[in-house]
Amino acid sequence: MSDTRRLFFALPIPPKTQRALVKWRADQFSAEAGRPIAAANLHITLAFLGDISEQKSQALQNMAARIKQPAFSLDLDDAGHWPGAGVVWLGTRRAPRGLLQLAELLRSQAARSGCYQSPLPFHPHVTLLRGATKAVSLPPSGFHWPIDFEYFALYSSEFRRGRTRYEQIAAWPLITPKKTSENTEY
Repeated sequence: MSDTRRLFFALPIPPKTQRALVKWRADQFSAEAGRPIAAANLHITLAFLGDISEQKSQALQNMAARIKQPAFSLDLDDAGHWPGAGVVWLGTRRAPRGLLQLAELLRSQAARSGCYQSPLPFHPHVTLLRGATKAVSLPPSGFHWPIDFEYFALYSSEFRRGRTRYEQIAAWPLITPKKTSENTEY
């Protein structure tokens, strides 16, 4: 039995949007395009941590609890295919500053804690299909799913019975703006 767990920080996709994405994916891509990701596993990875000890996990959770990042919205309005990685993804044409700042904070803290971080630039995306190593026809532009993010979470990744399952371990709120008398109805 291992004393490490495979962990990552991510933004969960709300269930209603998960269902819409799964239906859209089924309408847009053939079964031969790749292996679909389970609806419950749809997310935007902020920082991959790898296999880490409980002690390092706790230190990173303590760091995450100190983050005071404003909530943000994004629009999933872009799609792409990375044939080398075998991934078909949905992303955003304009990543909000809050998303980029949150990912940078988490990635830099993870790196300082000894968790390898890819040298590639952060590209926020939701993986739709894996094993997509052959050419995939992407849907025409014009689709979009707006999402308001109010928290980020730490997940564990386990491979059991031939399937990958993600389990949320902890979550931290993003700061929502306070209402003022100017935007309060009487």
